[in-house]
Amino acid sequence: MSEPWNITVKDVMETNFIVIDGLTTVAEATKLMTESNSRTLIIDKRYEEDEYGILIPADIATQVLAKNRSPERINVYEIMSKPILFVRPEMDIRYCARFFSRFQISRAPIIDHGKILGIVSYDSMILNSPTVVD
Repeated sequence: MSEPWNITVKDVMETNFIVIDGLTTVAEATKLMTESNSRTLIIDKRYEEDEYGILIPADIATQVLAKNRSPERINVYEIMSKPILFVRPEMDIRYCARFFSRFQISRAPIIDHGKILGIVSYDSMILNSPTVVD
């Protein structure tokens, strides 16, 4: 039997993410996504005991575009997912893939001691892992 991979989500995480305020409009959020080439926006906590939110293009497509709503008049807090599922930096990517499958998500922030370190996605697990790609 082969040895475990021992590749953690911290090893393959993406650090290209932006933290924004919940009052940001969807139009502004879309512009930020385009300019930064980031497909994940984290919505900041309003206060210390609050939770982070997340916004991905699918949220904009299903909650704004498909419903013919104006992106200039909708704030991200209205369409974001909150609270968010997150993973620990030490989590093995195999367990992370199972976690994603079980909860039908495709990406999650990596949070350590209340601070977001990065984002892990199916893409980053496959494309940034030398064991999977080899």
